[in-house]
Amino acid sequence: MTWHARLSLDLQREQQKTVARFHHDGPLRILKSLYPEGEGICHNVIVHPPGGLVGGDVLDVRVHAGAGAHGLVSTPGATRFYRSEGAAATQQVELTLDEGARLEWLPLEAIAYPGCLAHNTLRATVAEGAELIGWDVCALGLPTAGQPFDRGSLTQHLEIPGLWLEHSRIDAADTRLLESPLGLAGQRCMGTLWLACGTPLTRERREHLLEAVRHVLEDEPAGVQAGATCPNPHMVVVRALAPLVEPLMGQLQRVWATLRTQAWGLPNVAPRIWRV
Repeated sequence: MTWHARLSLDLQREQQKTVARFHHDGPLRILKSLYPEGEGICHNVIVHPPGGLVGGDVLDVRVHAGAGAHGLVSTPGATRFYRSEGAAATQQVELTLDEGARLEWLPLEAIAYPGCLAHNTLRATVAEGAELIGWDVCALGLPTAGQPFDRGSLTQHLEIPGLWLEHSRIDAADTRLLESPLGLAGQRCMGTLWLACGTPLTRERREHLLEAVRHVLEDEPAGVQAGATCPNPHMVVVRALAPLVEPLMGQLQRVWATLRTQAWGLPNVAPRIWRV
């Protein structure tokens, strides 16, 4: 039996409070909306009770942040793409930010199990004056459990129309990509973090944010390789590779905390629901 689960989350600014409303179809829903930073920022936890995807499953998540709203969306556990008998499993995320909105998209990693056929896609639209901090983290196989990514494939698609487009397919049989220093260099965990702005960043602001992020990256955990750049005036992008997901995720959390402080003037705190 396959699942097609849908979740639509709508965040709206009502006076000084960001209010969350959602509807769902299938096993995908908001566990709870929280306000640990005050009423202006609404933290939301998405849960998928089955815990993973098999061939034919589809998770469809849509998040809309209305004008002036500020939401943070995360998950309490990883997205697991299990072994498939032939059909692909798909997770598709659509983020829409209206004028002046802020959104933080911070799920835990996607794990590509040996033998999976996985499609993981994210598309975001960022209006004038809106800003999005998000990340995408993927782990290939479960090396500490003796389950290397030795068969199967993962297709990744990240798109912010007009600003950023990345499409890749990682096949377990493609040893050149997996092992070459021009590819993943033997690493099995990869992460991309971005700040995307509907209004171009000034040169001064871009340089300030890059300097702050690179300062964080100077203190790299063992095995983590990371770098930061501005591919266009609207974005700051951080790339990271590591043999295991925990140090990579820890590094991205530190970058996220720095960005929200330096770009938005918010406290440098981590949501309690995250795994550390």
